Amino acid sequence: MELLTKLLRSQVALAGKLFDGFSVEKSRSSQEKLGEFMAYKYKPDVKCSKVPSSDFTAEYIVPEQIESNGIILYLHGGGYVSGKMNYAKGFATILAANNHIRVCCLEYRLAPENKFPAALDDACNAYLYLLENGYSSKNIVLCGESAGGGLVYALSLKLKESGFPLPGGIIAISPWSDLTLSGSSYEENKEVDPSMTRERLQFYAECYTDTVDHPYVSPLFGDLTGLPPSLIFVGGAEIMLSDAVELHKKLLSSGCSSSLHIAPDMWHVYVLFDVKEFRGDYQCINAFLKEVLYGI
Repeated sequence: MELLTKLLRSQVALAGKLFDGFSVEKSRSSQEKLGEFMAYKYKPDVKCSKVPSSDFTAEYIVPEQIESNGIILYLHGGGYVSGKMNYAKGFATILAANNHIRVCCLEYRLAPENKFPAALDDACNAYLYLLENGYSSKNIVLCGESAGGGLVYALSLKLKESGFPLPGGIIAISPWSDLTLSGSSYEENKEVDPSMTRERLQFYAECYTDTVDHPYVSPLFGDLTGLPPSLIFVGGAEIMLSDAVELHKKLLSSGCSSSLHIAPDMWHVYVLFDVKEFRGDYQCINAFLKEVLYGI
């Protein structure tokens, strides 16, 4: 592991301990600052504008150089408890600038003030808005990290079961696909995960819903047949490793296309931190977008 990556890992571990001691409001404030930090480098390369809808809150992130007529609907992480617009715009800005594609960045309603299915309803409304405003379903790619990574699959299940056209592809980064916390990695990796704890996830799950095994909450338990191609990233040191691995296995056994990338020794949502050893992940994202949007 590179020295800078080791230093970053130590900072991630410190931040994780601080989050466990924070109130919900303090965690939200800290996450907003993280989003601003992530977007800072790329801000000159994009323009932001509010999506004119009264049904949900979102912004378009549009790069100066556009190479695609598609769009990414991005659903942020934060355990369904944290993550307002400034945080959401962090990785959304990176996606837009690096992949030269428009991003619709959703600020879905948060728990515990707005429990399940508020976040899912907002995501569904945003997706249908894009369809109503000129985007073909095949030109929409869903992307989410952590809770947002689970939410993109919950959204896909709801769209499928409601008879709406499915998106062209799904990108999931450390997806939280099992809110029952039943995976083996919750025990196997609890001593090596620098960024997340079972106790914090249990708190988030209780804030979000009383039905943790519902497929729209834990999509790992849903009928995944017919879902679009998936690209999944996860850190090898995560307690949530099983969420990604088991989701990938079930997608394959359901006849879906899925590619899983496990980064050895990496932590939760490591892709967002632009780690030097794994910058090739951004090339994988770009190649996936070209494949699902244009068949290249």
